[in-house]
Amino acid sequence: MKHRWLLHVVLLFIMSSMYAQKNEVIVLQLDENGFFPNNPELPVLLYRNVFHYSGPDPASEIEKVFRENNWGGSWRNGIYNFQHYHSTAHEALGVYAGWAEVQLGGPGNEPVTIEKGDLVVLPAGTAHRLINSGGGFSVVGAYPAGQNWDMMYGKEPEFEKAKQNIALVSLPENDPAFGATGKMFEIWK
Repeated sequence: MKHRWLLHVVLLFIMSSMYAQKNEVIVLQLDENGFFPNNPELPVLLYRNVFHYSGPDPASEIEKVFRENNWGGSWRNGIYNFQHYHSTAHEALGVYAGWAEVQLGGPGNEPVTIEKGDLVVLPAGTAHRLINSGGGFSVVGAYPAGQNWDMMYGKEPEFEKAKQNIALVSLPENDPAFGATGKMFEIWK
């Protein structure tokens, strides 16, 4: 009986460790890069394998989670293959198909691989672009309630205004995947 209890504890520990690895949050603090400001206060959050949908329309399921957590303005597509960023809004990218190598933070940075089930939360100002993809790579993008995105390209004339805009973007009310209890609030303060 004692050995059986110990076996259950060990199995629970192993299972919880596997779950934690699948749902890990990677934090990437990106410095200013040329005329790409990135965000001096808030890091990129990369949630691994957070969405688990096997139905016929996983994009709709991700959109529903975003809506429930007050992230709207959703769209479905890939990621542009040129450097860009948004100075007036944070952005959530939920991967519902395939995989991609995405460069975060501007030219010269190593690409990060994202895949189906991952969520990338980009704070306002974070440069990003698609490097490579496969498997029908597609994401749902969304923005916190009350934040309207703009489009910036890392050009000198937009730089100072973009930095001013970024400083004015408020923290979201909710984590896009976990609402009021998400990891975001342990990291973004």
